Amino acid sequence: MIVVTGATGKLGSHVVQGLLKVVPPSTLRAAVRNPDKAAAFAAAGITVRRADYDDPPSLEAALEGAEKLLLISANEVGRRLPQHLAVIEAAKKAGVGQIVYTSLLRADSSPLALAGEHRATEDAIRASGLPFVILRNGWYIENHTGQMPVILQHGAIVGAAGNGRFASATRADYAAAAVAVLTTDGHVGRTYELAGDHPFTLTELAEEISRQAGRTIVYTNLEPDAYLELLVNAGVPKPFAEILVDSDVHAANGALDDSTGDLRRLIGRPTTTLATAVADALKQTVPGKDG
Repeated sequence: MIVVTGATGKLGSHVVQGLLKVVPPSTLRAAVRNPDKAAAFAAAGITVRRADYDDPPSLEAALEGAEKLLLISANEVGRRLPQHLAVIEAAKKAGVGQIVYTSLLRADSSPLALAGEHRATEDAIRASGLPFVILRNGWYIENHTGQMPVILQHGAIVGAAGNGRFASATRADYAAAAVAVLTTDGHVGRTYELAGDHPFTLTELAEEISRQAGRTIVYTNLEPDAYLELLVNAGVPKPFAEILVDSDVHAANGALDDSTGDLRRLIGRPTTTLATAVADALKQTVPGKDG
């Protein structure tokens, strides 16, 4: 039995759909906070169990009999570590055969503020005694292309990343890596640094959107304090805005660039190009846009 936490989330849903192409639905279990949102999984023959990171008893019941567990990192920054520790403890009690965790690119050395909780979670997994695999996911292209409506509205991308390169890949790419690890052997004890094959700067992202959208999009680089002020004034909660600024500042110094090729090798194909990701985002944003 393969159990996926956060199965109805943006990454988790891609993982479940990928698993369905490889293994029978009867061998899958979706562990979700709200089972009502997983009705489509249940209809496909997947077992759905309630699993709330803040409700340990629900976790142990959801993980019972699991041979492999994909622990997708929680989305509540600042609360992730206790939530992850609860899952790890439940996995130990349930006798889970193997735990696979979605971490952050170079979490052991990354200067990003986001890295701390991932680093501590990795340490806890290693200390648990459970067989494990660590998937250190790089930046999602969707972190940028998901802002397409705002980018088109203002004709600009704003950030503090300078000429820093983002070795980004799509959620579907990272999900494919998780599927490969969950359905093939030889990964136990491995830590994979996962990133895209086609690093780009935010200036290059703006140029690609300009080319495909048929209008000029510019990248405006701000000082960190000015970028933080802009985000907060736009309604972004300050703690999250600070994380966005911190990520850009460190990206400017190479923290989100990578050339290991681990992701490409795991999924057996090149990662999604920037051009394809932009085309997909435009199709979702501009009615009738064919890329």
